[in-house]
Amino acid sequence: MNQPEMEQEQSNTQQSDNLTDTTNDNNEEILAQTLNTDDSVPGTQHLDDEVGEESEIEKLKEELAAIKDKYLRLVAEFDNFRRRTAKETLELRLTAGKEIIQSLLVVLDDTDRAAKQLETTDDLPQIREGVGLVFNKLRTTLTSKGLKKMESKEQEFNADLHEAITEIPVPTPKLVGKIIDEIEPGYYLNDKLIRFAKVVVGK
Repeated sequence: MNQPEMEQEQSNTQQSDNLTDTTNDNNEEILAQTLNTDDSVPGTQHLDDEVGEESEIEKLKEELAAIKDKYLRLVAEFDNFRRRTAKETLELRLTAGKEIIQSLLVVLDDTDRAAKQLETTDDLPQIREGVGLVFNKLRTTLTSKGLKKMESKEQEFNADLHEAITEIPVPTPKLVGKIIDEIEPGYYLNDKLIRFAKVVVGK
């Protein structure tokens, strides 16, 4: 084999070796991509899939713990609100009439003074005047608190407002079904009925 042929043979051998090396490098690169051993190179089979799933589970656990904590806080707040409301309601029931009772104490004082006056005088006109003043003060005080007397006489009987004690014959048809007499007056408190009127109805 002459010199040119030998050089040609060596060149072909070198090219074959380079091609083999290139093929091996490509195979290694493809294998590395497939196994994803290099984090900087995306692959089709991820070795960190399990790590990612564990991270997702930990995230869900944290979210669940946060929701549970929020729920417990809301339950505690509602329980405190319920207890506070129950306490305030009880206090309101116990002191609901406090203002009215305080206003009636003045009338009670006048009643005591009138009772003492009855023991020391026989002046009937003076006694009547004193008792009248006490009664007027009582009515004025109750009226100022929203009490209103119902007007029932000669009105049509209304079962929503009146309680019929008895029925009596009437001289004219116009009085049939109407209230002839009032045994006990009815009352409103701030326009709300608090006592039925006990009445006698004509028939």
